Amino acid sequence: MNTPSRRKFRREGEERRRQDLIEATLNSVAEHGLEGATLRTIALRAGVTAGLIRHYFPSKEELLQEAYAALMGRMTEQAKAALVMEDASPRKRLAAFVTANLNAPIIDARVFSLWATFIGRAGSDPSLARAHREGYLGFRNEVEAVVAEVLAAEQREPDASQLRHHAIAINAIIDGLWVEGCLAGEMFSPGELATIGIKSIEAELGLAPERGENQ
Repeated sequence: MNTPSRRKFRREGEERRRQDLIEATLNSVAEHGLEGATLRTIALRAGVTAGLIRHYFPSKEELLQEAYAALMGRMTEQAKAALVMEDASPRKRLAAFVTANLNAPIIDARVFSLWATFIGRAGSDPSLARAHREGYLGFRNEVEAVVAEVLAAEQREPDASQLRHHAIAINAIIDGLWVEGCLAGEMFSPGELATIGIKSIEAELGLAPERGENQ
């Protein structure tokens, strides 16, 4: 009979193996593309058999879906980490969130290449399209939550449709600057994209410049 500690160890071990296979998949896609990242290639990179991969992921399509979801989820979690700021105002937390999205490790040529590879297939692959939609909505929900806090601090009470509008616009601002940073980061001075992003988003939200801020 398994003890609770043994069952927990087994669950943790299985989850670790799944994550290792997802990492091997992302590395294989980065090197070989979606077609070249076969189960055999992924298995060799992970140091396991293709049969073991099928134990965790019944098909390559499911493995690719999980890998893409992990890629998008990782970026969202990295940005959310910037929100953990003690005694910071909602506006400062928003600025930190935007800054995190427009700097390393989220701005990264390899991450962009992987994202572009997956998104290029999403239009014809329902599983990748579903992963993209879920990742997009997950990030947009985080944006809505931050925006709601900022506007509440400004004594404003937007309705759900207004929050949705702001989140869509802010996501577009961040996405556009993220692409620029990933493709041609050397063209921008340190912090330039984040500064542009913050000012653009503050304008979208109708926030007045803070006292002491350069006009």
